[in-house]
Parts: sequence; structure tokens; C-alpha cells
Amino acid sequence: MLTRRLTLAAPGLLALPAAAQTWQPERAITMIVAFAPGGGTDVAARTLARFMERELGQSVVVHNRAGAGGEVGWAELARARPDGLTIGFINTPNLVTIPIERQARFKLEDFAPIANVVDDPGGFWVLPDSPWRNLNDLAAAARAAPGTISYGTTGVGSDDHLATLAFERLTGTRLLHVPFNGSSQVRNAILGRNIQIAAMNMGEGVGDFRQGVLRPLGQMAETRWANTNDVPTFREQGFDVVDGSLRGLAAPAGTPAPVLQRLAAVVRSVMQHPDFVAAATQQQLPLRFLDPDQHRAVLFAMRENYQRMWTQHPWRE
Repeated sequence: MLTRRLTLAAPGLLALPAAAQTWQPERAITMIVAFAPGGGTDVAARTLARFMERELGQSVVVHNRAGAGGEVGWAELARARPDGLTIGFINTPNLVTIPIERQARFKLEDFAPIANVVDDPGGFWVLPDSPWRNLNDLAAAARAAPGTISYGTTGVGSDDHLATLAFERLTGTRLLHVPFNGSSQVRNAILGRNIQIAAMNMGEGVGDFRQGVLRPLGQMAETRWANTNDVPTFREQGFDVVDGSLRGLAAPAGTPAPVLQRLAAVVRSVMQHPDFVAAATQQQLPLRFLDPDQHRAVLFAMRENYQRMWTQHPWRE
């Protein structure tokens, strides 16, 4: 089971210390994005940065530092001065799993979480004419033909891949993994009938779902995402898999707590702004705010889960 949700205490930032309310950056803030320009992470980060500028009265400049699944950018963030003027957009599971998989240039303790912004649950997607109507249909077919049903993900160790491994263990099945470099390639592969299942986040597939191009077998949210309230969760179908991709902000470890709280308050305010909510809806971003303490707790609990998975079933292929 991959469970990483904690209850959100909404009043968490209502009574901030005076220092947290008064800290003000004296110059532009750099936001490191550990992925290439134009991708979903980059677009979401730039949208957030634009709204943060209004709240802070300072520019928030996005700096793309792609490479090694995020390691290049996050290593740069970990080495930055902890003064609040360099922050970074962080993604799971990569931020958590890279140091588990290999000798990385950073560890989770090198970061001070600021706020989570997006929580995009995973999902299994098939073509409209697929014979499988639900996850039980898929599990039965996989048991009947081990290792032959193909599924695409964004790579070994991605949230899509790890969630599918969890589904295999729960069902006693074995699927055929076909890794790609990005969700757009996974989408093209299933539309071209080169794979039978696309393991993609709900935000990545919901547009095609509403147009009748793809059909979800289930979503890996703890509770149904509002935009896909007609799609049952894995748990509702009897499979205890809760997984997806968290995306939020972090600063280098050692950044003063008042600075973190001020930035978190800015993010929270942005996420309540109708124009930002409209932009997030257009980008199919499931929003979920977590304050610094909540965000840190979720990340460390996630690391414990993934470390246990790695010890029991390393996901190298």
C-alpha cells in the first residue's frame, strides 16, 4: 500500500507569528524547476510564480535546471543560501526515491518544505473499446495471461510505475512494463494501440476522458477528485493503492521558520485566489495545500513507505 495523505488542518496559517507576516524579500526570488521548460511541472510552477509576485511585490524568476530525473535541479536547491531568496518546485516520488535508488547529490533532510500545491492521483486508462470495465476485469485478465498485458509509464521508479507494482503485488499478477520519457509519449502509445494500459495521473488523462478518447478503470486517490467524481477509487474496488504525484515548494534546509511561514502564507493566499483556481482548473491540477509542517510529515512518511518497498522489492528493471 502506498498511503501518503494526512488530514489538512485548515486553520494552520491563520495565526502566524508577527515575523512571518512581516518578512519581505529585498530582491527577486529564484524558483528552481528541476524539469525542462514547457512541461506540466514547468507550466504549473510559472503560474504559481506569477501569482506569488502579486503577493510579495517582488519578481519570482523561474530557473529551469533539468537532468537526471530532477536530481540536477534539486541538488542546486540543496546547496543554495537558506535566506528565502532561492526556492524550488519539488515533485514526488522522484525527490524521495532518487536518494533511495542511488548515491544522490541530495537527501530529503537537505530541504525545508514550504507548501504543497498539487496532489495529482494516479490512474489506469484504457481505450473506450477495451474489454476491461473495471480493475477486477483487468486483474482477472492478467492472471489468465501473465506478463502479456502491456502498460506504459513515465519511467522506472515513477509514481505510475511504483503504483502499478503495488497493484501487481495485491493481485498476484505480472504485467508487461513499457517505460517512456513523458506522459505525452504514454498517451500517444495507448492512442496508437501500442500499449493496452496507460498508467497516468488523473490530471493528465481527464481531458481525453471527457472527450471520449480514453476511459479510466480507477483513480488512486484516497477520495474521489472533484473533477473525476464519476470515477471510483482503487480502494472502492477492493485494491488498497493510494498514490500519485505531490508538487509543491521547498527551500534549502536552514531557512528560518518565519520565512517559511511567510512564503507558505503567500502560497495559501494564492491558492484561494479565484484567478489562480481558474488557471489550475484549466491546467487540470488537483489542488491540495499543506503547510510546512504538514508537507514535511507527508514527505518523510512517503520516504518510509518507499524505503520499505525498495528493501522488499527493488524496482530496477
